[in-house]
Amino acid sequence: MSKRDRAARAKGAPDAADSVVDDLETDLPSDDDAELRPQGKRSARGRRAAGDGGSSVAVAERKKDAPESASANPFVRIWTFLKEVVAELKKVIWPTRREMITYTIVVLAFVVIMTAFIAGIDIAFGKGVLWLFG
Repeated sequence: MSKRDRAARAKGAPDAADSVVDDLETDLPSDDDAELRPQGKRSARGRRAAGDGGSSVAVAERKKDAPESASANPFVRIWTFLKEVVAELKKVIWPTRREMITYTIVVLAFVVIMTAFIAGIDIAFGKGVLWLFG
């Protein structure tokens, strides 16, 4: 039994044999020291255990609309948006000067090589068409 199955059983979820979702998921290695990692698949175990009985269809709950006071003033919304933009830009890991120079040189070299390649193909096709059709 894997560590994930033991954790699910301890939470009171149905047995792994009862779950349709577990049939589709691959099991993690049974190494006890391995961490549990998400596999990107949603499990309906919690919804079925606490849900209305037998529905295995996942239904997203709709959020209630924002109060009118939050969306009434467009200037407040713009100011909030700009503050969030600045906060997100502070989280960005910006490249150093040396990395930026390296990236720029790589991009310029790639553009020169691709331009020469496409020009060569263009000249070759042009000569081929002139040779074929005179």
